[in-house]
Amino acid sequence: MKVLLSIKPEFAYRILDGTKKFEFRKTLFKRRDIERIIIYASSPVQAVLGEFTIANILTNDVENIWEETKCGAGITKEYYQEYFSSKDTANAIEVGRYKRYNKPKKLSDFNLSYAPQSFAYVK
Repeated sequence: MKVLLSIKPEFAYRILDGTKKFEFRKTLFKRRDIERIIIYASSPVQAVLGEFTIANILTNDVENIWEETKCGAGITKEYYQEYFSSKDTANAIEVGRYKRYNKPKKLSDFNLSYAPQSFAYVK
C-alpha cells in the first residue's frame, strides 16, 4: 500500500536530491502496511514529483526525535521546534530508496481530484 503525502516544495526537492532523510509529521496514517510514500509538492508546484520507500518510522518525544534525526533532518532546529510547538510527540518517516519521476505526474494519475491536507491512501 502507498500513501500520497502533501509536502512543501522545498522539502520535496530535498528528499529527492538526498539531502532530507526524514519527513516529519504531527500525525501518522493509521495503516501499518504502508511501504511507499508518493511525494506531492504542494503550492505553487502542485505536482507529484516522485516517491520513496519507508526505511523506518520513529515516534518519540519531540526533543528525542530531533536528536535522532538532526543530521538528516533537512530543516533547521528552529523550524522543527516551531512545527512541533503544540505537540509532545513527534513522528519521523525515514526515507529509504527515493526516485524522482522523469516527468511530474498529476493527482488524477492517482485517482485523486484534490490535494490531501496531509495524506491520502493510494494503490
